[in-house]
Amino acid sequence: MTPTKTARRRPLAAAALALLAFAGALACGGDGGADADTEEGKRLFNANCASCHGLEAAGTDNGPPLVHLYYAPGHHNDDAIRRAVRNGVTQHHWFFGDMPPAPNVSDDEIEQIIRYVRETQRANGIE
Repeated sequence: MTPTKTARRRPLAAAALALLAFAGALACGGDGGADADTEEGKRLFNANCASCHGLEAAGTDNGPPLVHLYYAPGHHNDDAIRRAVRNGVTQHHWFFGDMPPAPNVSDDEIEQIIRYVRETQRANGIE
């Protein structure tokens, strides 16, 4: 089934809102959630995830923003993220296609990435 124009625009609108929220955090003196404890997670995220999920997890044309209520801990918990990285995930909220697994990311690296994503979400009001 081909998505409608409106449905295709929703992910881009969500990404734009996430980017605005991040810009607001910066304007208020925030650092986007990347403190000393999450710097390695940020580096790993940028190396392994940002090409689709964007810098600061704000999304791209290739993947959804993780700074979005869909990915809040109460909707997609840490185990869901672990499974997605390990096994990939079938498209369900967005129209970017399926997410492939990331077999070269270790379990420890996944944990660091999750910490970074959760901190970035909290910095943008998603808890």
